[in-house]
This record gives sequence, structure tokens and C-alpha cells, in this order.
Amino acid sequence: MSAPKPFLSVIVPVYRGETVLRRSLPALLASDLPRSEWELVVVDDTSGDDTPAVAAEYADRIVRLDGGPRGPAYARNRGIEAARADIVVFIDADVCVHTDVLAKFAAAFRADAGLAAVFGSYDADPTAPGLVSQFRNLLHHHVHHLSPGPAETFWAGCGAVRREALLDVGMYDAWHFPRPQIEDIELGRRLRRAGYHIELRPDIQCTHLKRWTLRNMIVTDFRDRGVPWMWLLLSEGRSEGSAALNLRPSEKLCTALVAFIALALPAAALLRSFSLLLAAVLAVLIIVSLNRPFYAVLARARGPAFALACVPLHLTFYFTGGLGGVLGAALYYTRGVPGPPAPVPDEGAAPPPLDRPDSSVWAMAARGRR
Repeated sequence: MSAPKPFLSVIVPVYRGETVLRRSLPALLASDLPRSEWELVVVDDTSGDDTPAVAAEYADRIVRLDGGPRGPAYARNRGIEAARADIVVFIDADVCVHTDVLAKFAAAFRADAGLAAVFGSYDADPTAPGLVSQFRNLLHHHVHHLSPGPAETFWAGCGAVRREALLDVGMYDAWHFPRPQIEDIELGRRLRRAGYHIELRPDIQCTHLKRWTLRNMIVTDFRDRGVPWMWLLLSEGRSEGSAALNLRPSEKLCTALVAFIALALPAAALLRSFSLLLAAVLAVLIIVSLNRPFYAVLARARGPAFALACVPLHLTFYFTGGLGGVLGAALYYTRGVPGPPAPVPDEGAAPPPLDRPDSSVWAMAARGRR
């Protein structure tokens, strides 16, 4: 006899994650939601270590990929195909969910038949030590607490989607996102453009285990967020969604001020100009003032000295993201949308999985440019 159909299918994509899985999978199994109501599917993206053995201690099923690694978008798509439930929950391998997360996901979908997707937030207690790790995880926590309610994007670190909606829009675009980038944000945009409702629930929380370094923070913000984010923004053109993807006015101002600081400081040294130096200091003070709520979060979590030490990291965050956006715009206008053209699906046919760029915003923009 086959097992009863679960209400939730929890998908955990992982690459070389034997260490983090020993913490994240037990956290899932400690969930309040009865075990009979959910299944655990771990997708091993050709790890090559003991990841499958660790996953086997906890998972109902393990999907093992070959020929990779292919990235989390591709791995999540294979997990969706293996899922039995109508609600698919995505949990990153390096997060430990709070015990009530799965129960809150289940309650949200049971209470609202029109809800297509819901996602949560990192909590304010990241475990990785070090200034960069603490800053970066608390920044993500703060951003997700700014705008609870209806959302224009999606986050796959701790989020859930109706399987029907995922299949309708073509699942994740693994073609254009072969490594961790903004594949979940792009999926959220397609869901919204198709008329689906997404909610941000900051009370649905998990603890992030990732250890950030200054180098991988800069690379992530420049290469894996700034560049593809601008591509996505320009691909959508002028629309309500594009406005939601764009920076808030205060963030635009902070990015511009950081660009000014980057020019003013070397110019002040070269010209021995006290006025330029003073202007750069004033720009820093304006940025801190505009971000008072965030620095209050940092001070409450780790103290005033920690908040002050995070100022250079925050300036770096704005600078690298802004520089990535400039490069993304330049690449978009000079080289167009990345990826080869693909046949347009037959009229009336369901969109294929976006392991090919058939129906993504990239492909739609590319067809418009040809």
C-alpha cells in the first residue's frame, strides 16, 4: 500500500553539505507539524562527500544528480518533480528552521485558498561568528521585516509555493542561474506577472548557518545579485513589478552617496582638499542617518560598538551592489539577454521547466529584441 499523500513536500537542495545537514535536518524533524503531514526530499547536487549518507538518516527520499553541480535552481526543479504534496516548501541546506515553521506554512495555505506562495525570514541570531557573517545575516533579517504582507518577489531559503503555480510558470530558471543567484526572485516575478498572490511573513523564521567572508560578500553582491538584478529589472521594462524590484529612494540616495565617497576620498588625498574630505564624512553621516532603523537593530543585537564597526561593511554593500547594477545595465544594452534562443512552446501547452529559457523574462525580452 502506498503512503498517504502528505500536505507539504519539503525540498532541501544541497551541495557538499554534510556538516550543515547534521544541524539543519534534525531541526526540520523537530517541527511541530505532525510527521505524517509532510515529507522530506533532499536533492544532492553531485556533492562527492558524505552528504547522501547524512541525508539518508533523515530524508524520506534522496534525489541524486549527476553531471554537475547544476546549482540550486536545477536541484529544486528535480525536487519539485519528486514531490508528492500540493504544497512545496523550499528550505536551504544551511538554515535551521524554528519548530513552528512548517506548521505556519501549512496554516497559511489552509486559511487562504488564493495564496500561491509565502516566505519567511532569517532570525536575529545567526550562529556564524565574525563581523561580516553577523552583519550580513542581520541585514537580511532587517530587510525582510521592513515590508510584511503582499510581496512582489519570492525567497527560497525558507519559502513555500503551491505546486500547481510552480508548474504553471515553468518552475525555476536553471538555464540563466546555474549557481546561487537571484533565481528565487526571478521565479517570484513570474508568479506575480501570472497573477499569483505572494506573502512575506517575517514571523516564519529560521537561523542561518552560513559563514560569510568579505570576499564572498563582495562577489555575491556584485556578480550574483547586482548584475542579474539589473538584467531582470531592464527585462521587465516599465511596470508595477519593475518598481517593486527597484531600490527605494533612500537606497538610491545611499548608493549615489557611496559613489561620491569613492571619488571624493582619493581626490581629497590627491588634491589635499579638506573640503572634499569633509564632504565625504558628511555623506557617511547621511547614510547612517538614513539607515537608523537598521543600525538600531545591530545595536540591540550586538551592541553600539558592533553597529559602528558595521558602517564600512554597509558602505561596501552599497558600492558593490551599485557597481554590479552599472555593469548589468552595460551588459544588457551591449550584449542583450544571455543564453541562446529557444523554440516558443506550442500554443496552449504548459510552460516547460526553465532548464531552458523558453518562458522566462530573459527569453521574453530576447524575443522582443530580435
